[in-house]
Amino acid sequence: MTERQLIIAAALNMLIGVAAGAFGAHALKMRLPPDLLAVWQTAVLYQMLHALGLFAIALLLPRFASPALTWAGPVMLAGIVLFSGSLYVLALSGIRILGAVTPLGGVAFMAAWVMVIVAAWRSPA
Repeated sequence: MTERQLIIAAALNMLIGVAAGAFGAHALKMRLPPDLLAVWQTAVLYQMLHALGLFAIALLLPRFASPALTWAGPVMLAGIVLFSGSLYVLALSGIRILGAVTPLGGVAFMAAWVMVIVAAWRSPA
């Protein structure tokens, strides 16, 4: 992904995260049981944090021209979709088996952060 694409993806995810947070706090508060509302809030938190991660990767791309960093953005975006997306669907549907997808998103998050570490580590001082 290019810097521009990453910034757009990051901003879009921040927008969705803010909207989802407001939706959870207002529309879902009285409709979901506390455990599923907590699942929704976890999805919002991780989406927002990793949207900031996408911004960081976009800003680091010009500094660390690294294949690892180039891949970190798409992998982090996939993590948002898998992790937060599965939790949103789980919270709304109550289908617990969807929780099996969530760890794949978590692994994608960790892999993306490892790619950032590798890019920085391999960069000339």
